Amino acid sequence: MTSSHAPTILVALTGASGMPYGLRLIEMLVTSGCRVWVVYSQVAQIVASQESERVLPVQPQQAARELAALFGAAPGQLEVFGREDWNCPPASGSNPPDAMVVCPCSMGTLAAIAHGLASNLIERAADVVMKERRTLILVPRETPFSTLHLENMLGLSRNGVVILPPSPGFYQKPQSIADLVDFVVARILDQLRIPHALLPRWGEPREER
Repeated sequence: MTSSHAPTILVALTGASGMPYGLRLIEMLVTSGCRVWVVYSQVAQIVASQESERVLPVQPQQAARELAALFGAAPGQLEVFGREDWNCPPASGSNPPDAMVVCPCSMGTLAAIAHGLASNLIERAADVVMKERRTLILVPRETPFSTLHLENMLGLSRNGVVILPPSPGFYQKPQSIADLVDFVVARILDQLRIPHALLPRWGEPREER
């Protein structure tokens, strides 16, 4: 991202396990001063209630108000779009985000993006980001990966997409689930080139716990 203004990052939440990663990412992007766009699938709403005890409202405007209040966003800093809103900015190459992160990313969404289906806003926005040569990061949550999963990821990687599985490291001696979440979110922020202090860098001194 080379623009001098605060970057616009689109975060898509889909129906894979790992909702704490996506919500924490949105929080850190807001804290970093980014403009944040959010879109989520219907299944993501179910996963959010199961994993985070948080309800993602059906109405985008209500969702924007609640997420902005939750993460302390400034007026207009955080917007939520409906998954069938074809008139919103990320649906067109004339107004794409600086980068997009699908976190967590289901295998169904990954496959749809890999094959250019663009049947909803998440898939269309990813298609736009790819064709406009912007940064697209997918955080796939599945295990084990099938050969088909791997072939889809390989095809996306060959087209410049960052495949970033949520695989936390343990050399930082994590003490909580939040530490494991922050490890993955830190790696995403690194790919976005957004400064953070979620954890020390490898080789840097760290506080003893």
